Amino acid sequence: MSSQAVKRAFDVVVSALVLTLLAPLFLVVAIAIKLDSPGPVFFKQERVGRGGGLFRMIKFRTMVAGRHRPGPNVSAHSDPRVTRVGALLRRSFVDEAPQLINVLKGDMSLVGPRPETPEYASLLSPAERRIFSVRPGMAGPSTLAYSRDEPAILAGQPDPDSYYRSHLLHERVAVDLSYIERPTLTEDIRILWLTALYVFTGLTGLDFKHLRQGEFRYGHDG
Repeated sequence: MSSQAVKRAFDVVVSALVLTLLAPLFLVVAIAIKLDSPGPVFFKQERVGRGGGLFRMIKFRTMVAGRHRPGPNVSAHSDPRVTRVGALLRRSFVDEAPQLINVLKGDMSLVGPRPETPEYASLLSPAERRIFSVRPGMAGPSTLAYSRDEPAILAGQPDPDSYYRSHLLHERVAVDLSYIERPTLTEDIRILWLTALYVFTGLTGLDFKHLRQGEFRYGHDG
């Protein structure tokens, strides 16, 4: 069996199992979202997937209905569009959990490059577009390196969207490109484990800032 087939089988089994286990949590979150503000439970947005094709990524809605719109597609701390429940979901990364459905469907992988919107993907150079040679992931090196601190970084910029386009986008892609050079199931499991620590303890939010300087060495301890 090829490494890609093994990775896909791993994605299907794990995402199906976790979705089953999280079903009660999904119900609680759905009720909380509906009680907190009017609008749908889920937010769906076009992202660029493997081969440059488009898919609709699923997340729990964290913003006021109708405020999820292009320009900007990034948000800083104190973004007025974020609801009270949405802020909690973002801090705990629970808003990302419905992407397991995308993994099960084959749009995404458990581990891979960050999926970007078409408007940001269009800004990538031909070399950077190599990230589209694999499925985007729920977790990945650039998530470990940036996601926890990105809102604060953007909040310090006079134009967060412009800063993301000119700086953060390309820095994150550089980190993800280093991952796709030598992807292995062992490395995927390691990244998932570190992501679990990242979510539940916040420890890797500090441990992996060095990823931004390209110092991560796959196959060795972080």
